[in-house]
Amino acid sequence: MMTKVTIAAALGSGLIGGAFFAFSSFVMRALGRLAPAEGIRVMQSINVVVINPVFLGVFVGTALLCAVLAVLSIRSWSDAGSGLRLAGCVAYVVGTFAVTMLCNVPRNNALDALPADTADAAAYWTRYLGEWTWWNHVRTAAGAAATVLLVAAQLVGRGAP
Repeated sequence: MMTKVTIAAALGSGLIGGAFFAFSSFVMRALGRLAPAEGIRVMQSINVVVINPVFLGVFVGTALLCAVLAVLSIRSWSDAGSGLRLAGCVAYVVGTFAVTMLCNVPRNNALDALPADTADAAAYWTRYLGEWTWWNHVRTAAGAAATVLLVAAQLVGRGAP
């Protein structure tokens, strides 16, 4: 069971980290090149569309898998790779899931509450782009780190060099 859960958590971490990487590497820059009202409308639309079973299934499902895997790793602490496995789970749950809920979602909610064509929205948009993207870089790095740590745990557990 440990192997299957570790592989699933690594896959989920990689998928979510990859989605966040896309935003960090080009999506937010593209939105920033648009007129503020246009960029705001697009991001508001993204914030609605992202709430779907596929994305949320992987995003939340990976957090749940990591919670289970963390408990299993602590219970089997003497097994090879348990520390790496636990570190990967913490990286995902804290750096990806918690950062999203505590840093990115509140900014999305504030943006969603603004009419796109107002001066207040344009002023917030400038701040939003910088702050939201910075926290997204954190989520991207955490997703990548979680993937690497979970894969390493699996390799160490199998005795790979």
